[in-house]
Amino acid sequence: MMRIGMSTSCVYPLPTEHAFRLAQQVGFDGVEVMVTRDEATQSAAVLLDLSERYSMPILSIHAPVLLLTHFVWGRDPRVKLERAAELAGAVGASTVVVHPPFRWQSGYAEGFVAIVRQIAQSSGVEIAVENMFPWKIGGRALAAYSPGWNPAEWDTDAVTLDFSHAALSGLDSFQLATSLGDRLRHVHLCDGSGALDDGRIFDEHLLPGHGGQPVAEVLRMLDAAGWSGDVVAEINTRKARTEEERVAMLAETLAFAVQERSAGTPANHPD
Repeated sequence: MMRIGMSTSCVYPLPTEHAFRLAQQVGFDGVEVMVTRDEATQSAAVLLDLSERYSMPILSIHAPVLLLTHFVWGRDPRVKLERAAELAGAVGASTVVVHPPFRWQSGYAEGFVAIVRQIAQSSGVEIAVENMFPWKIGGRALAAYSPGWNPAEWDTDAVTLDFSHAALSGLDSFQLATSLGDRLRHVHLCDGSGALDDGRIFDEHLLPGHGGQPVAEVLRMLDAAGWSGDVVAEINTRKARTEEERVAMLAETLAFAVQERSAGTPANHPD
């Protein structure tokens, strides 16, 4: 049965301990740690202490690849990925999530697929490349990622599917998941309401069922196939005015996933 975890990014910018505490309170199966400037996210000792204190296994590590983590673990993206894999091994996480390289990371970008494969093999940790989305500035396309924003088009061994990113890209997540086959190893549970071409300009990370992606159908398909990866909630709770509101959003997300995980029958693509 697939595990349903919660990313620490769900409570960002609150301290990392809040994520472990709320994940336990709501009833998630474990936590994905997004490595940020918060030193707690970078320390195996601290993370293992939090994991034990709140009885929350660490399912995965998200490498520090965002613009806001540009200086975390230096500026060499390969070193960042190597350290993320080392951290995953140290805390017992089975997966590292990484984004495609930015175009200006030329050397890293040119050898990215090979680098990912080498680090995965040497570390024994699966590295799942996440689907991103095209950038537009002033209505004009910008080639921000190299070799591109969609790892489904490359010779990658493992991919993370993010529903919000798929929405912003104008992709159908059911078709994407189906096309990936066994390469789909990790899922970021969220939703999105539309694409850049529909006037959307930001990455929404809505609660599942609050957007237009076939989230339920994908989860049912994976469950029916006996899929063994992890589904990790990565929703935006910043609009929550109180902890009670944030907990309610997280609980709704978990309930959605549990319901679809327990559906027990294959799903067809929605008409």
